[in-house]
Amino acid sequence: MTITYNGEPLTTDATTVFDLVMEQFGTDAGVAVALNRSIVPRSAWKDSALNDGDRVDALTAVQGG
Repeated sequence: MTITYNGEPLTTDATTVFDLVMEQFGTDAGVAVALNRSIVPRSAWKDSALNDGDRVDALTAVQGG
């Protein structure tokens, strides 16, 4: 399927938000996700299905000063 990921088209086999996070980051530590402009709580990632054409924005926390 093709989704929009952080503003760019992405073809992925991920079927849930959790799968996508693991595909892109390899960990869920420090990651926040919005699906179709709605924040998805980490507790709901495995139950949040991705569909063709969805918009996903993901970001990670960065330390520093």
